[in-house]
Amino acid sequence: MTERRNQPPSPSHERAEPTLGNLDQLDTDIDAPPRDTRPRREEPPARKPVRAPHARRRWLLPAIVVALVVVIGGMWVEQNRLRSLLPRTELNDVLGRAQQALAAGHLDGDDGTSARELFQAAIALEPDNDAARNGLHQVGSAELAQADAAVQAGQLDIATQKAAIARELLGGGSDVDRLDQLIAAQRNSQVRLSSLVQQAQQAVAAGQYGGPEGAGALYQRALQAAPGNAVASHGLDQVAAALAKQAQQALAAGNTTTADAAIEQISSLQPNNAALPGLRAARAQAGQQDSTALDAMLQQGDAALRAGHIDGPGDDTALAHYRAALALAPDNAQAEAGLGKVAQALTVQASAAMDAGDYAQAASLLKRAAPLAPKSAELAEARARLQEHQQDHQQGHATSAPRAGAQGLATVATDNPDNTVQPPLSAAQSAQLANLLQRAQAAVARGDIMMPPGNCAYDLYRNALAIDGNNGAARQGLQTLPQVVRQRFEQDLARGALADADAMLANLRDLAPGDADQGGLRQRLASAWLDQAQQQLRQGNRAGAGNALDHARRLAPADPRVQQITTQLQTGA
Repeated sequence: MTERRNQPPSPSHERAEPTLGNLDQLDTDIDAPPRDTRPRREEPPARKPVRAPHARRRWLLPAIVVALVVVIGGMWVEQNRLRSLLPRTELNDVLGRAQQALAAGHLDGDDGTSARELFQAAIALEPDNDAARNGLHQVGSAELAQADAAVQAGQLDIATQKAAIARELLGGGSDVDRLDQLIAAQRNSQVRLSSLVQQAQQAVAAGQYGGPEGAGALYQRALQAAPGNAVASHGLDQVAAALAKQAQQALAAGNTTTADAAIEQISSLQPNNAALPGLRAARAQAGQQDSTALDAMLQQGDAALRAGHIDGPGDDTALAHYRAALALAPDNAQAEAGLGKVAQALTVQASAAMDAGDYAQAASLLKRAAPLAPKSAELAEARARLQEHQQDHQQGHATSAPRAGAQGLATVATDNPDNTVQPPLSAAQSAQLANLLQRAQAAVARGDIMMPPGNCAYDLYRNALAIDGNNGAARQGLQTLPQVVRQRFEQDLARGALADADAMLANLRDLAPGDADQGGLRQRLASAWLDQAQQQLRQGNRAGAGNALDHARRLAPADPRVQQITTQLQTGA
C-alpha cells in the first residue's frame, strides 16, 4: 500500500476539483427543467468565411504607391546628406587637398595644386557640393585681403591681379569696389610722384636748388606724396649737400648774403641737417667781422655827411660809405637811413638853390636825390616847386599879376623869392585843385597814405602841387604825412595790428628815409612780432609762428630772439 500511495496519479485518472461552473449560465427560472450535465463531445470551431484574392489586392497597390512617393521625396530632400553617406574617395581627396592649399596661402596658380583650382575641380566632380562652393568664396576673400596688403606695400600690379581674382570669385561687392578705387588713387599718386622726382632731378642738373620750383621744394612735395620714398629722400640729401657747399664758398668769399640764403634753405628743407651747426658757427664768426666793418662804414658815412661830403666822385663821400655798407649788409636799416639822409641833404641844398634863384643847380641836386628817396615828401614838395617855376619860365610870365585862388597874394613873397608873379588858375583848375585836396584829406583819414596808386594821400597831394606848386594846403599836407604815419603806427602797434603797423613803417621809410627815429620803431615792431611768434608756438600754430618770425627777421635780423625762436620752430621745442 505504501508503494502505491507514493506513485503519481495517472493522467487519465486525475482528480476533478469541484467548480461553480459558469455563473452566466445560471438559469434564473426555477421552473426550467434541469440542464444536462453529462459530458459532451467537443465540436470543432466553426470556420470563418474566406475572402476572395482579388478583394485583398484592391487596397495593397495604392499603399505601395504612397510608400514609394514618400520614400522618393525624402531621398530628394535629403540627397546631399545621403550623398555624403556614400563613399566618395576622389571628391574627398580633392576637397582635402584644396583646404590644405587654402590654409597654406597657395590660393591661385596654373599647376593644378592651388586652392582655387582644386575647389573648381571638386565642383566639376559634383556641381552642387556646398563645401567646394564655400571654399571658392574663402579663396576670394583671401585674395581680397592679399590685394589690400599689396596696396599698402605699394605693389600695385600684384594688387590689381588679386583684386580681379577676388571680383571673379566673390561676384564683386563694396569691398572689391573700394579696393579698385584705392588702387586707382595709388596709381595716380605714383604718376605724380614720378613727375615730381623727374622735375627735381632736372632742377638739380640745372643748379636750381631754392625757390618754389627748385629741386629742394620738388623733393619735399614728392616726400609729402609718398613719405619714406627712398629716391626723393636721397635727392633731398643731395640738395642739402649742394646748398651747404654754396654756403661755405660764400662765407669764404665774404658774401654773407648768399651764405645766409643757402643756410636758410637748408634749414627749411632739413632742420636737423648735420651741416647746419658748423655753417651757423662760421656765419656767426663772419657776422662779427661784418658787424665791425659795417659799423665802421656807417660811422664814416655819418662823418662825411656832417663834413658836407654828400655825394660825388670818390670813395670818401657819405653816399659811397652808405652804399658800401648796404653791399656788406643788404636791407640794413641804418645804411638805408643813410641813403635817406643823403637824399634829404640834397633836397635841402636844392631848396636853398631855388631860394637863391639858381634853379639849374636845384634841378641837378633833385635829380641826384630822386633815386635815393623817390617817395620822399620833402623831395616831392621841392620838385613840385621847381616844376612850377619851369612852367612859368617857359610861358615868360616874369611880371604877371599875382595868382588868384587858393593862395592869393600872400604866397608871392614866401614862395617866389625871385619875385616872379604867376598867372591865375582857371575855374576848371581851381575846381580840380579843390577836389584833389578834399580827396587827399579823406585818404589820410582812411589811412591810405601811399596806396592805392593814384588815390592815396601822397599821390593826391602831388597832383595838387602839379596844378599849383605853391599851394599851401597841398604843401602842408605833404609835409605832415610822415607825422600822420607815425601816429597811425603807434595806434596800430598798441592794438596789436602788427601788419598795419608794418605797412605804416614802410610808408615812413618812403616818406622820410633819413628819419633817425625809425631804428627804434623797427626794433619795437620786431619785438612785437617775436612775441606773437612765441605765442603762436605755444598754441601749436607753427605756420603762424613762422610768418611772425619772418616779419621780425626782416626788421631786426641781429636780434638774439630771432635765432632762439628759429631754433624752437625747427626742432619743435
